[in-house]
Amino acid sequence: MFIKNSVASMRKMLHQWLFTIKIFSLICFSACQNNSNTEEQLDYRYACLDQSSVPTSSTYQTNLNNLISLLSSDSASSNGFGNRTSGSVDKGYMVYGLYLCRGDANTSLCHQCVQNSSLLLKQHCPNNASAILWYPFCLFRYSNQNFFGKLTLTPRIPMFDAKQNFTSAGEFDSDARVLMNGLIQMGSEEPLMFGTHMFNINGTERRYGWVQCSRDIASEECRTCLSTLLDDVQDCCERKRVWRVFSPSCIMMYETQPFLLNDTLPSAQAPKQDKGGNKRFRIIIIAVVSGIVAIALLALSTYYYFRCLKQKKDKEAMQENGLNPMFSQDQTHKEENVNGDLPMMPLSTIIQSTDNFSDEYKLGKGGFGPVYKGVLQDGRQIAVKRLSKTSGQGVEEFKNEVILIEKLQHRNLVRMLACCIEQNEKLLIYEYMPNSSLDFHLFDMVKSAQLDWKQRLNIINGIAKGILYLHEDSRLRVIHRDLKASNILLDHEMNPKISDFGLARTFLEDQNQANTIRVVGTYGYMAPEYAMEGLFSVKSDVFSFGVLLLEIISGKRNTGFYLSEQGQSLLIYAWKLWCESKGLELMDPVLEKSCVPSEVVKCVHIGLLCVQEDAADRPTMSSVVHMLANQTEILTQPTHPAFSVGRVVTTQESSSNASVNYSVNEVTVSEVRPR
Repeated sequence: MFIKNSVASMRKMLHQWLFTIKIFSLICFSACQNNSNTEEQLDYRYACLDQSSVPTSSTYQTNLNNLISLLSSDSASSNGFGNRTSGSVDKGYMVYGLYLCRGDANTSLCHQCVQNSSLLLKQHCPNNASAILWYPFCLFRYSNQNFFGKLTLTPRIPMFDAKQNFTSAGEFDSDARVLMNGLIQMGSEEPLMFGTHMFNINGTERRYGWVQCSRDIASEECRTCLSTLLDDVQDCCERKRVWRVFSPSCIMMYETQPFLLNDTLPSAQAPKQDKGGNKRFRIIIIAVVSGIVAIALLALSTYYYFRCLKQKKDKEAMQENGLNPMFSQDQTHKEENVNGDLPMMPLSTIIQSTDNFSDEYKLGKGGFGPVYKGVLQDGRQIAVKRLSKTSGQGVEEFKNEVILIEKLQHRNLVRMLACCIEQNEKLLIYEYMPNSSLDFHLFDMVKSAQLDWKQRLNIINGIAKGILYLHEDSRLRVIHRDLKASNILLDHEMNPKISDFGLARTFLEDQNQANTIRVVGTYGYMAPEYAMEGLFSVKSDVFSFGVLLLEIISGKRNTGFYLSEQGQSLLIYAWKLWCESKGLELMDPVLEKSCVPSEVVKCVHIGLLCVQEDAADRPTMSSVVHMLANQTEILTQPTHPAFSVGRVVTTQESSSNASVNYSVNEVTVSEVRPR
């Protein structure tokens, strides 16, 4: 109890000291910053938009000063965005102003940025009716014309590091554009219209992207603005490793170093004061900060000492009780457990649990490598995914990506429990699914008879909720891109859990497959716009879900369906039955006694809505979940389904003792984006 209380006290003290250090460091930097007038040394850009003369003593100037005061006051308690007006339209000299802070800036940082920006803008554009300034953490803009809610694309100002060049433009074409296009889609849909992400280049280099739009424009206008900036990059910065492009309505950055919450604001050029007083102030601040740093280091050392001591005692206690210290009961059964770091399991434990990766323990082989069943010393079962050793992924990148995936926690997702990085092995440990995958039951003549309608409907609802979580409710935005029956695992109660989400970006054996230029996935489940043009979105997953839904109802695979007597794809066959008001005939005959006809027909209806050719016509997963739950809702009529992308695969129906994998390309790709 003494150790526990000591650790808690030290942790609280450490947090207090670190917070104090952060505040004093910011003050110290602002006081000591070298105020250079050369634009090359400034970390901001500005534009004096209206060159007409505005006398300092004019009513307009008075209104402008009042506007700046109002916006500065608002920023002290806002959520990072605000607009104001000052003056009267009737009397003239109306001023419109706006500020926009970065999505990762807190209120204090935003307030300081707005104050500094307004001061700098007044210095650079003293006699201008309209002006705009882009600062590292905010944008500040005013004008004598009403620009609120209007998309403004000019001026567009690039800013780049001339020292960091490429010998060719190859990286921008193949990597930066893929990253930034994804961020554009994400940022325009976020409430803050802000998006950022780290991107791996060939598994060894990192790039950091950032986009943001003014919150007074619409999402579609945001996408237009950012896409325009991205097109401009090819003219100004195509061979640059680091670049930023600014416009009044949006901003875009691409850099080699992380910049979230690490950028430091350059101080505005304040009125000159007594030099001696400034010097004494700087000395005092530096002395105070140095003392705080020394105390914080002492507190940190003490904290880690007690933490290590506690971990050692906990480990000894668990071993005395016969428990595996690397794999506690809480870690395996707490559904919403989200740790800062994913637990690491020793390689020796995994080798022992899988009998040295014996073929007898092998459950199957996926796109990333074989999967083995493991049995721990306490009898608990796990699934071990042994990732290919030919992957170019580095250890640190592996850790970072796995930690991100570990944060995705939902009852309809297979939960990652631990990982292992030892002796050139990269292993992922998952909860074990005793009932294998959905295709093992659904497409087997004997086992499919045991899947009654109630179970199938439960599986359909569970899959829909799992995808909805990935698309809209998780900390990360995930587009699965290889949703299929073999990636739906079933627990001991036959509840569905989606697997292989969020991994392919990290663990592809061929890193080039991360490009949308080369489409990967599984034939028969891919949306046509993705298969033909490499375009993917949440609607790509909706299409795959629609195919899967029709497969669950019919008990037939979409791939190879046209080899049967129908002579056509499952989607077209379902569409023709629907047009003839015979949707119930699509149902698997084994469901005849257990089905609820109205529910079957509604599910066929929803499935056809999901596989429509135009992605815009397909519903979102939130709409799908709502339609499945609502018994009285009137659904819209589906249009002709998309052409089914597939290959002729000659195979026999799987027997009760085997499961045939029809996936021509087993590599799965999931798109993960931070929220």
